[in-house]
Amino acid sequence: MTIPPRHEPTSPRDLVGIGIGPCNLSLAALAHPLAELDAVFYEQRPGFDWHPGLLIDGATIQVPFLADLVTLADPTSPWSFLNYLRTRERLFPFYFAERFQIHRAEYDAYCRWVAQSLPGLRFRHQVDAVRWNPERDVFEVDFTQLDADGEAEALGRTHTRNIVLGVGTVPHVPDPLKPLVDTPAVPVLHAADYLAHRDTVLAAEHVTVVGSGQSGAEIFLDLLRHRPVGREKLHWIGRTEAFAPMEYSKLGLEHFTPDYTRYFHALAEPVRDRLVAAQWQLHKGIDAGTLAAIHDELYRRALYGGWPDAVLTPGVRVRTAGRIATTKVELHLEHLQQGSRSRLTTDAVVLATGYRERPLGRILAGLDPYLRRDSSERPRVDDEFRLVLDPSVTGSVYVQNAELHTHGVGAPDLGLAAWRSATILNSLTGKDPYPLPARTAFTTFGLEQAQPRVPQTRPAKGLTPLVEGR
Repeated sequence: MTIPPRHEPTSPRDLVGIGIGPCNLSLAALAHPLAELDAVFYEQRPGFDWHPGLLIDGATIQVPFLADLVTLADPTSPWSFLNYLRTRERLFPFYFAERFQIHRAEYDAYCRWVAQSLPGLRFRHQVDAVRWNPERDVFEVDFTQLDADGEAEALGRTHTRNIVLGVGTVPHVPDPLKPLVDTPAVPVLHAADYLAHRDTVLAAEHVTVVGSGQSGAEIFLDLLRHRPVGREKLHWIGRTEAFAPMEYSKLGLEHFTPDYTRYFHALAEPVRDRLVAAQWQLHKGIDAGTLAAIHDELYRRALYGGWPDAVLTPGVRVRTAGRIATTKVELHLEHLQQGSRSRLTTDAVVLATGYRERPLGRILAGLDPYLRRDSSERPRVDDEFRLVLDPSVTGSVYVQNAELHTHGVGAPDLGLAAWRSATILNSLTGKDPYPLPARTAFTTFGLEQAQPRVPQTRPAKGLTPLVEGR
């Protein structure tokens, strides 16, 4: 079958975004009023879709509503969450609700509203390759346009002076459990797919939740609330030493400021690596309200005649796993403090084992000769969120939520999305369309009292005038 090529403009674009999650959606929203900027964003999915398997009834996002796509860079933007409420005639109900953290489902609906309204977003477009063309001083981006069934419909190529990667994360399944996930006889699934299989999991006689972060807590609570009193038959295990609350003190939250991000970026690579591992409670702990709700539910059930049939054990890792006949799973467990081992037989497993940065190797294979890497072979990223490339490459490749190793725990945090997007746009345009604050934290990170520095803009490279109808 011959696939017709998609028509693309002959002159290079200023920016091509790859992936449309919250980070690149933030960038697209802040780029929208910059009329001189020719930008397009590609996403292989048919529409915006934010963690659909975890939109559990009542679950909230862990940042205030002000950490929407735009407000912390431009409170006057038409793409703010408050403006979304205004268009839905829900400002007064929200005002009286006095809710700082909003429901996940509402955040997803807000992002969908932005995605459906913004021009320049191309869903059902799968980016296949990125190359640098040294003769034209532009990047070449090859993509496939997909039909409603996800099949190839047309091939295309566009040229751009700059790229931003916002391809997000992928569910992580621990090695001992990987052979079990694809076998349908017993439900073993990642938390990302929880709601799609919730009825099947609830119907199982015994359910085990693996993972001691926020997702594990929310799923355990949801299961607990829907199991018969006294016959809950639930296990919740995780590797951390406790079902620990997330660090949510006001000074602790200053680790999610631009000040800390700049401080972290300037540290030596080995120090950064140690910090990322040690700071898990800043971004992998459990909301205190969720922990309280779990305890309240367990206590309520204890009032009706004995302890609930629910086992909560932190400090446990899954060594190996296997099937018993075709209807059960056996988990081989090890307690990390006691050094003891045991076996757990269960009828369903939900893996709340988190996410990992999506590997960039495939999409950046054409740029590999130009990439500069650190001692662990990870791409180096400068303070303006650009991949460090060979000086012969005059364009820039920016990254979003792929810089944990260089920018710290704030990399995946929704609260820094608008600031990072503004930083990228200031850098890309060579102007200052979004003035950024010089200081954002009361804490001074480090002994050196140097003035906090806002990343400097660089000369613009002649933005492409927009043509009507493009």
